Amino acid sequence: MYMGTEIAGSTHVEASVSARLDRLPPTRYFRGLVARIAVGGWFEFYEMFMAAYISLGLIHSGLYRATTAGLFDVNGFASFLGSFFAGMFVGTVALGGITDRFGRRVVFTFAMLTYSVASFIAAFQHSAPGMDAWRFVAGVGIGMQLITVDTYISELTPRDARGRYTAFSILVILTSVPVVAVISYVLVPRTFLGMEGWRWVMIIGAAGAVCIWFIRHGLPESPRWLESKGRVSEARQIVDEIERKVVAETGKPLAEPPESPDASQLQARGAWIEMWQGRYFKRTVMLSLFNFCQTFGVYGFGAWVPVLLYSKGITITHSLLYTMVIAITTPLGAIGAMACAERFQRKWQLVGCAIVVAVAGVMFGQVRDPVPILLFGSAVTIANNWLIGIFHTYQAELYPTRIRARAVGFVFSWSRVSSIFVGFWVAALLKHYGVPAVFLLISSAMVVIVVAVGVWGPKTNGVRLEELSQ
Repeated sequence: MYMGTEIAGSTHVEASVSARLDRLPPTRYFRGLVARIAVGGWFEFYEMFMAAYISLGLIHSGLYRATTAGLFDVNGFASFLGSFFAGMFVGTVALGGITDRFGRRVVFTFAMLTYSVASFIAAFQHSAPGMDAWRFVAGVGIGMQLITVDTYISELTPRDARGRYTAFSILVILTSVPVVAVISYVLVPRTFLGMEGWRWVMIIGAAGAVCIWFIRHGLPESPRWLESKGRVSEARQIVDEIERKVVAETGKPLAEPPESPDASQLQARGAWIEMWQGRYFKRTVMLSLFNFCQTFGVYGFGAWVPVLLYSKGITITHSLLYTMVIAITTPLGAIGAMACAERFQRKWQLVGCAIVVAVAGVMFGQVRDPVPILLFGSAVTIANNWLIGIFHTYQAELYPTRIRARAVGFVFSWSRVSSIFVGFWVAALLKHYGVPAVFLLISSAMVVIVVAVGVWGPKTNGVRLEELSQ
């Protein structure tokens, strides 16, 4: 184990915690740590993708309509989606900075409790405005949580496995999608104890509040964040414990850490304006465009699959069945991302996924038979979730620790902006031009991603976070 102490007769400069973490080998300890953080994200994605699978239940109950009478019609299903994403926008922009201020672990816990309680209360609402209000609160909590999870994992894991660990976390998280699809398929068409099935789906999602105390126990604070705040002693104690566990697992001594960056730079106070200066300017523009457009594929498709199928003339039962089958392929995207995260440049994986979504999406909009519906729907789903598995790593590694959560929150907020409107745009296109027009919109957004990331996206694989941010 590395021991940074003064040696008699000479002064030994202690390496930064970042340098010490980055030279650690991949271990079961890190996988367990990442998995526990990912469990918090599991409930986030359950909440986000749940909307698609309970959509027909909400519409059939009369709480919402499939289409909208006008922009921001609270009685349309797009309002259910829009209120949630509006909350996420507030959570990522207005409150994203609190993660940099109060720490990753504290905000991780607070955010999870917030959206779990709000979702539980939402399950008992009987009016569209009441439902929208509590979905907004749940969105605020999830907006904070999403950027916290990305930042947390990127700062706790070694550089050579950073992408693989983040993709692994996405794999764990995305298992929530087929789970909520199956639960919805079973519960939505039925009534239990006098309550409609879709309400039970929401109640199950609120179970995150029960799990939170088990998840947070033993989770360390990010030592990189502590070091950036000048709390060096605390940071070193955490890294000492991590190193002890790694050595105990591997049975091998650790290599000496590389030369550390200047301590004053590590502890510099971050400012919002930094993301618009120097090398960060292009990154901020590129990631803002990427995030604004990626939701067209992820949520423009994912949140509307049952409704799109129903609009093709497919029955409610078969729409839910096809959606469930397509949802089962969701983890395949994360598996692909995990397998390739460190093998191929992450920027080119994002470009490739966007191309697949564009092409397969157009084909999905044209077909009506079960086999091609499942084939192209699965292709879009796998590519969308491969993209998710990569971009959560990619955007978190492009900014320095002092502003990471704040900057990621800002660029990620553009996905919440587009998510607020994409539901209304999809509803309008569906009403006036049909399903093919929806996928023309999605494919156009994917072209923007291909150009923005292909031209302005830097290469990041295997590079230390501190080197990327210099």
